[in-house]
Amino acid sequence: MAAPAVLQHLSLPIIGAPMFIASGPDLVIAQCKAGIVGSFPALNARPAEDLTKWLTRIETELADFKAANPDQPVAPFAVNQIVHTSNDRLQHDIDVCVEHKVPILISSLRAPDQAMLDAVHAYGGVVFHDVISIRHAKKALEAGVDGLILVAAGAGGHAGMLSPFALVGEVRKFFDGPIALSGSIATGGAVLAAQAMGADFAYIGTRWLATQEANTSEGYRDAIVGSAAADVIYTNLFTGVHGNYLRKSIEAAGLDPNDLPQSDAKAMNFGSGGGSKAKAWRDIWGAGQGVGLMDDVPAVGDVVRRLKREYDEARSRVGAR
Repeated sequence: MAAPAVLQHLSLPIIGAPMFIASGPDLVIAQCKAGIVGSFPALNARPAEDLTKWLTRIETELADFKAANPDQPVAPFAVNQIVHTSNDRLQHDIDVCVEHKVPILISSLRAPDQAMLDAVHAYGGVVFHDVISIRHAKKALEAGVDGLILVAAGAGGHAGMLSPFALVGEVRKFFDGPIALSGSIATGGAVLAAQAMGADFAYIGTRWLATQEANTSEGYRDAIVGSAAADVIYTNLFTGVHGNYLRKSIEAAGLDPNDLPQSDAKAMNFGSGGGSKAKAWRDIWGAGQGVGLMDDVPAVGDVVRRLKREYDEARSRVGAR
């Protein structure tokens, strides 16, 4: 099955993953101008009224850029929706996205309901859902999503434990639609590898944390540049869902990364107030295991050009063999 029309003219087959705090209009606009999909979590726009302002700015700047550069591919953008009972903004945020006809919605935690899917499909939008297991993938497809984001072992933030080889391979046994793969993808060669094993797109998050356009603190960027895979800790303590976080930030919070307590998944809270727990862990920094491949803080455009060069070099190497 061919990729949706909205995703057929990218400079590279890459979707920038939505990241807590770090993803905002500056990052999304830069990614889309560089020809890859930019995205942000709706909940990053706080208060809720800011979501309209963010979408208006993104739409306006991308339209102006496209008009001034008609021969340059400008990618669509996506908004991530946390589909969870504690997210008291969910319906508001969906309504705003539908009003703005956001090209791509990315649903997380739970599959979207029929009303959300119908509203997005009515204007020609598509919905991708992120999953960490075969069970979740099948449930999302039964719900009617258009594509899957497979969050494999090593991905930043909320992540699964399955090898990407196993996850992509098993999903391809029952789904021939669009798939994006996440998990330690930080080079152009890794993007090609994701396609070689059966994915259509690479879903990249951590690489953008250490860019000039990301809404990350200087300490966070320094930690990304100074960390390696061994510094990534897998735990469910901070949100109730297992994910990968930087050892340095856990230690800074006064915790022992090697002896973290388990959290109750029922304690997840994505409400508009953020919850005391969310505020307590605001400086816990997510990162994937590909963090050891990052040693600078370039502009997004420079990263994409680097990825393109690496992607082309990898294709040449494979072809030569």
